[in-house]
Amino acid sequence: MSLNASLVRGLLAVALSLGLVNAPAAAAAAFKVETIAKGLVHPWGMQFLPDGRLLVTERDGRLRVVARDGSLSEPVTGIPEVDARGQGGLLDIALDPKFADNSLIYLSFAEPRGKDRNATAVARGKLTLTGTGGALSDVKVIFQQQPAFKSSAHFGSRLAFAPDGALFITTGDRFTLRAKAQDVSTHIAKILRIRPDGSVPDDNPFLGKPDALPEIWSYGHRNLQGAAIDPATGLLWTVEHGARGGDEVNRPEAGKNYGWPIITFGRDYSGATIGVGTAKAGMEQPIHYWDPSIAPSGMTFYTGDLFPEWRGNLFVGALAGQSLRRLTLTNGRVTAEETLLEDLGERIRDVRQGPDGALWLLTDSDDGRVLRLEP
Repeated sequence: MSLNASLVRGLLAVALSLGLVNAPAAAAAAFKVETIAKGLVHPWGMQFLPDGRLLVTERDGRLRVVARDGSLSEPVTGIPEVDARGQGGLLDIALDPKFADNSLIYLSFAEPRGKDRNATAVARGKLTLTGTGGALSDVKVIFQQQPAFKSSAHFGSRLAFAPDGALFITTGDRFTLRAKAQDVSTHIAKILRIRPDGSVPDDNPFLGKPDALPEIWSYGHRNLQGAAIDPATGLLWTVEHGARGGDEVNRPEAGKNYGWPIITFGRDYSGATIGVGTAKAGMEQPIHYWDPSIAPSGMTFYTGDLFPEWRGNLFVGALAGQSLRRLTLTNGRVTAEETLLEDLGERIRDVRQGPDGALWLLTDSDDGRVLRLEP
């Protein structure tokens, strides 16, 4: 190898380690895609039950149980009333960390608040399964985004339980309330952290601060539609929509400001500049961003055995990008990206690792499907 070639390779290695460039993702895996279930109306979130069955939310307000043979149950009864307009409706779902003992599940949704207003809310209830579906009882709303607003967009709405038992909730900027992303007296465009009963943990960063809401974990976000806990570190990762470009991957830390709408790598839909540029003192930079936008949604870290070459990778569903993105991580940075499933032509709303070690996906359409990726 010549000296110049050695120098080029060395510089490329440094650039990759710093996340300055993305190389094609190594260790591509061969896989097949199986349709497990179909006929779901805009499915949004999913969780596996201990017996291997799958709970899936439909945006218009239904919760279904998907059997192992792919058959759909009748809608689970007892679901809270939702405002199913535009991007709103029944959204994410999470199982209590002690579900095997208490049967509690958590649902995020667009909650009607009267006078055509709505806001993101989270309810929990006890799930009783039956032969034809199930019922939710003892339902209690444990979080209500403030303020309510007349809008059908940008509800955020992913749920993620941390190893300490706290529940992270993501919200959006309601599209026209972008300035409130910087206002910690509101829940608009924030990540919230609560206990499973809705109370506030003692170590939340804004607890006890005047003119700030105690549930807030981080602020300056836009519309967070993906959240996952890194099993290697226990830390929260999120993805959020930019405007025209500027979709972000972040690892949100307590009390920090992630910039929207003062800094962004995107532009307004009119083509106009947003804010002051891409950086400002006191505001965090994303770990990774997309320009043009892919509209990232659900996300998961892969830890299974079916695809050993994917272990430790981060998978992100893309709506506008109609694909699944595989991100290779090195020391907390994205060092490579692979685009999967482009040939499906489907909006990927959610992605989870199943108990079988496969990747499971939801496609977002009037005839949404549950897909399974296996070698």
